[in-house]
Amino acid sequence: MSVLIRGGTVVNADQSIRADVSCVDGQIVEVGPDLEAPSGAEVVDADGQYVMPGGIDPHTHMQLPFMGTVASEDFYTGTAAGLAGGTTCIIDFVIPNPQQPLIEAFQQWREWSEKAVSDYAFHVAVTWWDETVHADMGTLVHEHGVNSFKHFMAYKGAIMADDEILVNSFTRAWELGAIPTVHAENGELVWQLQRKLMGMGITGPEGHPQSRPPEVEGEAANRAIRIAQALKTPIYIVHVSCKDSLESIIRARNEGQRVFGEVLTGHLLIDDSVYLDPDFEVAAAHVMSPPFRPKDHQEALWRGLQSGSLQTTATDHCCFYAEQKAMGKDDFTKIPNGTGGVENRMEVLWNSGVRTGRLTMNEFVRATSTSAAQIFNMYPRKGLVAPGSDADLVVWDPESSKTISAKTHHQNVDYNIFEGMTVTGTPSHTISQGNLVYKQGELQVERGAGRYLHRPPFAPYFDAITKMRAATPPVSVNR
Repeated sequence: MSVLIRGGTVVNADQSIRADVSCVDGQIVEVGPDLEAPSGAEVVDADGQYVMPGGIDPHTHMQLPFMGTVASEDFYTGTAAGLAGGTTCIIDFVIPNPQQPLIEAFQQWREWSEKAVSDYAFHVAVTWWDETVHADMGTLVHEHGVNSFKHFMAYKGAIMADDEILVNSFTRAWELGAIPTVHAENGELVWQLQRKLMGMGITGPEGHPQSRPPEVEGEAANRAIRIAQALKTPIYIVHVSCKDSLESIIRARNEGQRVFGEVLTGHLLIDDSVYLDPDFEVAAAHVMSPPFRPKDHQEALWRGLQSGSLQTTATDHCCFYAEQKAMGKDDFTKIPNGTGGVENRMEVLWNSGVRTGRLTMNEFVRATSTSAAQIFNMYPRKGLVAPGSDADLVVWDPESSKTISAKTHHQNVDYNIFEGMTVTGTPSHTISQGNLVYKQGELQVERGAGRYLHRPPFAPYFDAITKMRAATPPVSVNR
């Protein structure tokens, strides 16, 4: 299929220009003024609109088996909802059970993901350690195009990675040219606080944020960053939700450490008052980890995004129906953790970021697409509107308004954390692999059209560091 997007303003992370965009056979072939439409091309009139790289959500959990149930959103419905919101690529997570071979888990997730309608990649979690994990990490990098590994510092007794696992896995990731990513919460402290609160009779959703205060996240983030610093490996901290962990990232970056931070759109806009809602379903719908924070943390996160201390925006999209959340009706520790957002991330960030002056259009593109493409080594294939890049694009109407509601969204879940929010600035068209898959509210997707993306390791950078180290003579100390 050929598509010509005519008369819009192309917005990349570095510049904005008035230009047409011509797409043939899934790639952008030309960007410039007054382009001629390829034979048989569908022409999209983008006058008064912006043409941007399709969004990349670097943190989703489709079809995740978790806390005794399975997320309601699978790879078909989840990627379709993403396309409706302008997100053309996701990076999901393979999460092995303790003692399960990483390759076995990876193959299971690949099977589940065959129904995806947009492009996708995987981070693979390291939930235990022995020499087989060491070997599997190498196989995943060299044969399956995985260049990032996830570490949960939370969820004691299940998938929590202790310091020994972190050291071993971070070291192996560095050897392979892969980047460790970290869910930073002190799992032992969470477990102890949960027991204490339950003993006090605090069993409802209000106990969730109390068991995971900002200090829990701040301590874990700082510990992971310091471990990475000692091992001289880059590190990516997922869903930064509070000042405490943000300050650790800022300190490390100011010291020259290669640390990246991700913020969720929900954490930018929703505060912890939601857990006090008298309606259990409403409060439980917002149970996720880390939890939503008091309002002062939101302002700090916006400043972190504006200053570049936080580079990416994501959703941690992990949906559970109200009946699934009800598993924790009498025990907040049993409420499946997760919320939605893959469909609304870009429009919510545009409305609250660009329209308020917090972000420029170019900063918006960087935060929703380009930075993720660069950090996870998909750039310039993704995250850029330029000849040779994938024809994954969103045509953005800055004047279009809508009110977000679970009644009208495409996400496979019966609530929406942004319910009732009116946003101005939404996609009018989404192009995936050069195909027009969303047009003025109509979604036209093909089951299984999504491609698994092989992401190469960061070998040139790591090889250069290795050579530099080898060329540096050891320091002798005379005693």
